[in-house]
Amino acid sequence: MSALFEELDYRPTSIGALSLRRRRDLKLGVDVYEIKLGDEFLMSSLFTASEIALAELGLKEVAGGNLDIVVGGLGLGYTAKAVLDSERVGSLIVVDALQAVIDWHEEGLVPLGPGLSADPRCRFVHGDFFALAASDAGFDPDASGRTFDAVLLDIDHSPDFLLDPANAAFYGEEGLARLAAHIRPGGVFGLWSNDRPDDAFTARLAAVFDTARAEEVTFDNPFQDKPFTQTVYLAKAG
Repeated sequence: MSALFEELDYRPTSIGALSLRRRRDLKLGVDVYEIKLGDEFLMSSLFTASEIALAELGLKEVAGGNLDIVVGGLGLGYTAKAVLDSERVGSLIVVDALQAVIDWHEEGLVPLGPGLSADPRCRFVHGDFFALAASDAGFDPDASGRTFDAVLLDIDHSPDFLLDPANAAFYGEEGLARLAAHIRPGGVFGLWSNDRPDDAFTARLAAVFDTARAEEVTFDNPFQDKPFTQTVYLAKAG
């Protein structure tokens, strides 16, 4: 049996102290990996259903093969892995503003890291997703103006609960329109949210994209012994 608790890394960042830890959950009999920003939990390997659904639902919206995908927010890698599980995917760029998170994957400190790092379709980009989305150059530092079949975002807790107040402009119509310029016709924007669907945000998506909807993702919370519901927003480019 592994040690009950271990802090695998701790680094100060511009938005607070970032830590990666592993603990043994004796009730469930599993090792749990967690990312914290200060005292706030960003991600846990116990709750991954909606991160995986973000990839699966997003890819279902896009036709064809050899797809080019962007994932905003690496976290513990569950969305990225779910993207790469599809043989229809030709390339994946994963953008993360925190070099530490990229390092954890490349150094094998998190379980999915070695597989993501070894996949030739996958490339990590250290950068500010929101700044890249607003730029003309876009997400690929080696190909300015490149467009993609899907952009899947999992960084903020919800469109109204942000890790950084500077991200707020992205969730308005102008910010979403700038993002849409990086998505090919028939492509999709997918967004993870910890909250239930927000009709006002869905309406903003619909004002920019051809279609927009919110999909609820419900899973069992082992700590509370009851279902918990999160949301994946899906917006289709014309």
